[in-house]
Amino acid sequence: MAKKRRMFDIELPEDDAPAAAPETKAAEPTFPAGKVSERRGPMASAITEASTAARERQEVEAKIRAENDALAHELVRLKKLGLVVETVPLDAIHSRKLVRDRSAGLDYDLRELKVSIAEIGLSNPIRLERAGDGYELIQGYRRLSAYRELLEETGEERFAAIPAAVAEPGEGAETLYRRMVDENLVRKDISFGEMAQLALDYAADPATACDDPHEAVAQLYKSAGYQKRSYIRNFLPIVERLGKHLKYLPDLPRSLGLELARKMEEVEGIDARIQAELQDWETRSVKDELTVLRRIVEQGRGVAPAPAPDASKPSKARTSFQFDHPAGRARCTASNGRLEVRLERDFSTIDRRKLEAAVQKLLDGLG
Repeated sequence: MAKKRRMFDIELPEDDAPAAAPETKAAEPTFPAGKVSERRGPMASAITEASTAARERQEVEAKIRAENDALAHELVRLKKLGLVVETVPLDAIHSRKLVRDRSAGLDYDLRELKVSIAEIGLSNPIRLERAGDGYELIQGYRRLSAYRELLEETGEERFAAIPAAVAEPGEGAETLYRRMVDENLVRKDISFGEMAQLALDYAADPATACDDPHEAVAQLYKSAGYQKRSYIRNFLPIVERLGKHLKYLPDLPRSLGLELARKMEEVEGIDARIQAELQDWETRSVKDELTVLRRIVEQGRGVAPAPAPDASKPSKARTSFQFDHPAGRARCTASNGRLEVRLERDFSTIDRRKLEAAVQKLLDGLG
């Protein structure tokens, strides 16, 4: 009996029928062990970015705070050392703590310093120390004097305050004196008489522990050589015994001063003779005073004291003055039978007739 075929049974040739494609599944992503997919939603990304920005901002702020703290500590350190320059009003500055190395009235001509300050400003600030009612001057007496004169002469507001390095109180008087001396030793115009005067003032200052002028020289002028300290010590008796009688102590040359000091040790009463010569002679010049000293030094032992000069004699009367001229600073000296004008100009280049007429006009104007 024949097998009954089903209607859906289809026989196909085995060799000609195409092979059925195997079923495949979509590849699934794989991740390393311990990690998950980096795909996040918009909210998660925003939270991550905000957290990162906040962390970076905190790091920057911490770095700025650290830098500010370092700068603040450095500023405090520099202030303690007096290395911070401030602009200080002149009326807040006092000069009471130290005896200056320049006696009042000895430094007459500040013109060059004042011109420099007016044109280019102050290149080297003064040094101050804070005080209860303002500031105390430590270094820069001439610079401060120049500012005060400029303010008085011009009235300009820019001279009402001066650049200054301000230090906190704490340094002893000995150290402050040494600072002042070491700064001024480089000045070529400071005289042995002035240095000896400062040593005497240092020994007399109750703020210092030294009361011996010779020891004061050793302490103050430690930076100077032995020979220079020896010269200063030789000037000590001159300043002690004649200082208030010498009108031009800073102009006393070293050689004459050393010889005078030696004669004062050898000849009794020589300082009294000098005082008698100079007493009541207010019109004397530098040359007059040095002439008296040289003459007495050369006289030696056993010579009778010279009579005191008559201050009314016209031969010793002398008038000197200075004024500004387009050609420079003019210096004039008038004495008995002599009129001298000094100016940075070659008068020999002027026509003789013109020069003669000008002098004649000058003399006619004097009457």
